[in-house]
Amino acid sequence: MEADMTAIPVRAGLIGTLNGRGHQAALNVFLFIVLAHWAEHIVQAIQIWVMGWPLPQARGVLGLWFPWLVTSEALHYGYALVMLVGLVALRGGFTGRSRVWWNISMGIQIWHHVEHLLLLIQAASGTPFFGRAVPTSVVQLLVPRVELHLFYNSLVFAPMVVAMVLHRRPRPDERAHMACSCAQSR
Repeated sequence: MEADMTAIPVRAGLIGTLNGRGHQAALNVFLFIVLAHWAEHIVQAIQIWVMGWPLPQARGVLGLWFPWLVTSEALHYGYALVMLVGLVALRGGFTGRSRVWWNISMGIQIWHHVEHLLLLIQAASGTPFFGRAVPTSVVQLLVPRVELHLFYNSLVFAPMVVAMVLHRRPRPDERAHMACSCAQSR
């Protein structure tokens, strides 16, 4: 049987679903993960700068019950990887201006991921770099770790939110190229 050549091509597979009919749900799940991670950083910042806790005791919410989580480079790397995979996997659903902002977020996350990979390599090998006593990332040579990760997460999050807002409110030309139903009704 011959295929109907007049049909609009549909993306196949999981990535096609994530960027088509499942885009809105996938974005919501991704945003939940990102916000949960943000909550951990914000709680840790409050513990340090508002409550005056010493850094080793300021572990966020999960770190209070599972202290090894905060000191696990594998966990931090895992989150950076999940974030990067989410940004890459959901990129295809964005068009026009929202795609530009999503790409900015993804580019920053690529560097953030490299920094976490560097930390993971040092922790796994037991060999801190840069003459330091503990695993240290490149930018951490200039900025303390807690502040640096608040900064990195802000740099990734802000353009991601702009992308999501623009994606929900596309211009007519952008809407015409969308494969998902994320756009708000007029």
